[in-house]
Amino acid sequence: MAGTISRGIKAPIIKKGDDIVKIVADSVEQAMKEDGFSLKDRDIVAVTEAVVARADGNYASVDDIAADVKAKFGDEPVGVVFPILSRNRFAICLKGIARGAKKIVLMFGYPSDEVGNHLFDADLLDDCDINPYTDVLSLEQYRNAFGFAKHPFTGVDYVEYYSEIITAEDCELEVIFANKPEAIVPYTKNVICCDTHTRLRTQKKIIKNGGTKVLTLCDLLAEPVNGSGFQPDYGLLGSNKATEETVKLFPKNAQEVANAISKELSARTGANIEALVYGDGAFKDPVGKIWELADPVVGVGYTDGLIGLPNELKLKFLADNDFADLSGEALRKAIVQKISEKEGNLKGTMVSEGTTPRRLTDLIGSLCDLTSGSGDKGTPIIVVQNYFNNYAND
Repeated sequence: MAGTISRGIKAPIIKKGDDIVKIVADSVEQAMKEDGFSLKDRDIVAVTEAVVARADGNYASVDDIAADVKAKFGDEPVGVVFPILSRNRFAICLKGIARGAKKIVLMFGYPSDEVGNHLFDADLLDDCDINPYTDVLSLEQYRNAFGFAKHPFTGVDYVEYYSEIITAEDCELEVIFANKPEAIVPYTKNVICCDTHTRLRTQKKIIKNGGTKVLTLCDLLAEPVNGSGFQPDYGLLGSNKATEETVKLFPKNAQEVANAISKELSARTGANIEALVYGDGAFKDPVGKIWELADPVVGVGYTDGLIGLPNELKLKFLADNDFADLSGEALRKAIVQKISEKEGNLKGTMVSEGTTPRRLTDLIGSLCDLTSGSGDKGTPIIVVQNYFNNYAND
């Protein structure tokens, strides 16, 4: 009777130099013995990117970030455009940028950042004569219109918080608010685009409108600086605060780790085990409005069996339409037969309408992220079972 099962697995506290593959395999085996379950073909063992990067020692310091910024921009003013509003995700990166720059023009999007963290309640826009699509605001104009709003969960005024980080590094600061990326160009033509998923569009629009040296966070720490960690594809994107002077970067060996976990657990269990290294899931908080999604991708590394999209029938559509005159065992048999005969690609058909059109790695990674949480659960490993089963499976 069981469908998909998502099970959090406790692990030791993982430190630099630990054998992440052995720890995952040992932890899963111990959980199997304690809880009395076994792995079957196409079950998935997933591990959060955070502990993969920790085991690999993929860290960088504020001074490393500062040195990279200094090397790329010299003493020119730097525009920091569309920062994510997160103490964990961006504050230490911003400290490094400020330490390496003489002046920063900090440009916030408003009323929220790219992933839904709000500077202020969007309803306030209805009570003022400001057009967020066109208007560029100074700090004084912003305060006069929207005051000193604090984030409902963190209690932080991010305008004030980020400003203090910059000035504490003896860096000159100017703050503006705009939703047009090119609004930064009259202030400085040297820019770091700090948004995650819209970064390339932001970069393109700034360059088109006169930006000269326009980088994204992917271009910082894409290579080692003074022997630091690095991430060749995403640079500082996906990094997290480690200490007040260091960040843990996104893992650079996630694909290798996923393949090794699959190989190790398949050998130990005799089943064909899929493996996934996952980042932030994709889901919206209805109160705080955040979408999560601070990592550049959800599926960081994964085995080939997790590539693709769902190919599912909508059972309630079948029950209400094709088999509306059936019930009980006759209805069950008819639906099982329909599933067993379904086409290899149901895209665009009515019988698949309403099924989730997302990549498997995004769906499974989001499930894993919700299961593991981000606090003190201590379950950085997730076992997902029966994910590829359906109503027709015995």
